[in-house]
Amino acid sequence: MSAKPNIAINGAGPVGALLALMLAKRGYAIDLFESRPDSRQTNIYQGKSINLALSDRGWKALNAVGIDQEIRDNAIPMYRRVMHDLAGNLTTQPYGQEGQAIWSVSRSGINEQLITLAEQQDKVRVHFSHRLTQYNFDNNTALYLNDANQQINHQTDIMFGADGAFSKVRRLMQELPKQRISYSLQYMPTSYIELSIPAGENGEHQLDKNALHIWPRKDFMLIALSNPDGSFTCTLFMDLEGPLSFSSLQDKSQVSDFFHQYFADAMGLLENPVEQFMAKAAAPLCLVHIYPWVVNDAVALIGDAAHAMVPFYGQGMNCGFEDCRVLAELVDQYEDNWPEILAAYQLERKENGDAIIELAKRNFTEMSDKAGDANFLLRKKIEAEFQRRHPELWVPLYSMVTFSPDIPYKTALSVGDIQNDIMDQIMAMPNIHECWQDDGVYRHLFALANQRLS
Repeated sequence: MSAKPNIAINGAGPVGALLALMLAKRGYAIDLFESRPDSRQTNIYQGKSINLALSDRGWKALNAVGIDQEIRDNAIPMYRRVMHDLAGNLTTQPYGQEGQAIWSVSRSGINEQLITLAEQQDKVRVHFSHRLTQYNFDNNTALYLNDANQQINHQTDIMFGADGAFSKVRRLMQELPKQRISYSLQYMPTSYIELSIPAGENGEHQLDKNALHIWPRKDFMLIALSNPDGSFTCTLFMDLEGPLSFSSLQDKSQVSDFFHQYFADAMGLLENPVEQFMAKAAAPLCLVHIYPWVVNDAVALIGDAAHAMVPFYGQGMNCGFEDCRVLAELVDQYEDNWPEILAAYQLERKENGDAIIELAKRNFTEMSDKAGDANFLLRKKIEAEFQRRHPELWVPLYSMVTFSPDIPYKTALSVGDIQNDIMDQIMAMPNIHECWQDDGVYRHLFALANQRLS
């Protein structure tokens, strides 16, 4: 029996760390490289990391290596959205069925947990402050610069680029003269800054901790996710340029007026929002499409390096974790035949990556504009009731994406488009706001769904 190939992973974020853990448990020697210093010793995340929402796809991947409970101990379930209107009135919308939740996790916290768990594997070596500068695709040799500006050569058999939306591995792949690589990086008009709500005087949460709070304002929004220490991590999403944008708010007076006009009920909670706004540069959001993901049967992209998306479906990390789980299952299926593994991985994940990128882009409108709209909220109530009556026929799009890890993203996208057409017809029924609970509405919905979805 031939020896297992050595594997290098460039990027020790959550996806790279989980991939290292999964492959090490299958007997592979892993070198995990990270350009930044160890965040457990140096705070590299301050002001640069939005909280993440961990949902069932992510949990399934964590469960596959038996670490889900360790992660869950530092996560907070969010069972519902709470929308804050301009007057401070609250509207609540459950995320799914009874007991279903997405989970608020700190990006730095889960990253550090996963790195620690990976380091506990005998076959994992982690190299911090190693910046990839070159890669020889003919002999799979990487050239790194460490924090002492020393050059380090590392030869491997398989290389994974898990190094995020601005992946160095991906850029080096694109420079290969004989590779036909299609690529796009699209910056969104929307950017973001991170703000915070501190814990109360006794360490308590000052808002409902088991909800994701949204202040939807059509073209921009503020969200808040809870942390175990009683604080909330808040993110302001807004266009970088335009009449009302990060660029248009230039002085403290303008920023103060902006917050008091649009987020009045949050002003007593936010920690120095005006000063924080003035001190921080808005971070970009972008979409990445690339094909192929695999070069020479030996170098592959995973996570954001392959399919960076906007965060409005909360699926970026979940999708990356699913990449890891699917890859690990293919390792088992193809019994360590890496050309077959990587070909199957690319075939399986590329179209699903494209699908969730599209869904995430669409969901900004839902969160920032529709979330507080009466028609939208009624639409969701009707869908939930219909699912209760006919669970075998109708799973709402959000539930397919978030709570149904066995439904591929591409299926959720195509089925969701059909459901949207059907619900447009239902919402167009006369007096739907008054009669939505009538059995006739659900008989009509059943007929439409049975015709198009069965």
